[in-house]
Amino acid sequence: MKGAIMQPTYLPWIGYFAMIDQVDCFVFLDDVQLTKRSWQVRNRIKEKDGKELMLSIPIISNGRDNTRICDAKFVDEKWKKKHLLSIKQCYKKTKYYNEIIELIDRVYKIEYSFLGEFTSDFIKNICDYLDIKTKFYKSSEFDDITGVKDEYLVNLCKYLNIDTYLSAKGSSVYIEKEKKGGCFTEAKIKLEYQNYSHPIYNQLGSEFMPYMGIVDILFNEGKRTLEIIRSGNRTSYNSDNVFEY
Repeated sequence: MKGAIMQPTYLPWIGYFAMIDQVDCFVFLDDVQLTKRSWQVRNRIKEKDGKELMLSIPIISNGRDNTRICDAKFVDEKWKKKHLLSIKQCYKKTKYYNEIIELIDRVYKIEYSFLGEFTSDFIKNICDYLDIKTKFYKSSEFDDITGVKDEYLVNLCKYLNIDTYLSAKGSSVYIEKEKKGGCFTEAKIKLEYQNYSHPIYNQLGSEFMPYMGIVDILFNEGKRTLEIIRSGNRTSYNSDNVFEY
């Protein structure tokens, strides 16, 4: 079984969904420390005048900077209305506005206690719309699994019977730091690194802007989104060639 493990992020870019679509099971790594001003709490959308707009979720600080994603709470619920208003203003002239805003609006109106609940459920709702059949888990569900960095990932894989692991390319920096394949080699779990080329799709404005939050392509392409996302998949890297590109 092929799996991937990633932190839940806010309005992930299309490559995040490409990874979900390529695996049998996907684990939201939500029991790790929240990083302020990261993709865990912010992302970009495209304004109608062609500029990018950053949307950020305000999170309560415990003063020690050790809050886990699954434990992080919103300062209040006001940000949801502000973000929804910004999204509506930016995309009201898109082809699939009525269809997508109904989906987005429904998720934003649910009351969540924690950041991780909201972001992971948002992602799952988008996957349902795109008909991605991947099975989801949260790492916070498995209290008895221990380890650090790639050791922890390997232990999660073992628990879920994952024999092929698809990793974000950036994670190779710590996985490959000590030895080729890190802990995955010792565990005899096949390790692959995502190789993704950002496709161009219909977008408002004259100049295409890549790496926008997922809502950008959804409003502009509707159900064609998954087909376009898949067009960016390339042959995965491995430990031998991940640093060559």
